[in-house]
Amino acid sequence: MTRVKKGVNALKTRRNILRQAKGFRNRRSTNEAAANETLVHAGAYAFAHRRDKKGDFRRLWNVKINAGLRAIDAKITYSKWIGAAKKAGILIDRKALANLAEFKPETFKRVVMSVK
Repeated sequence: MTRVKKGVNALKTRRNILRQAKGFRNRRSTNEAAANETLVHAGAYAFAHRRDKKGDFRRLWNVKINAGLRAIDAKITYSKWIGAAKKAGILIDRKALANLAEFKPETFKRVVMSVK
């Protein structure tokens, strides 16, 4: 088999890796091996955290709904109200409820009272 000089391809790969590693600190932005390892980890974290973000937002919505409920009546908790809302057949998702609680409290109050 004939010898293949991979100078052009190796340089292109190196250039692409270092371009992606721009902004990393120390060796991670200048050394190809360190940059490549960092990029592999960064990709894994990005993949995992895209899933984590969904749970983070759901927790945030729950907190906003609970705060809105407490502003209406100090005795209503999030968990009791959400259970009652399911039984009452309210099909508004948590994202929309949190938005109402934060920006349109009078509309949120009407939704809450319809469950009671």
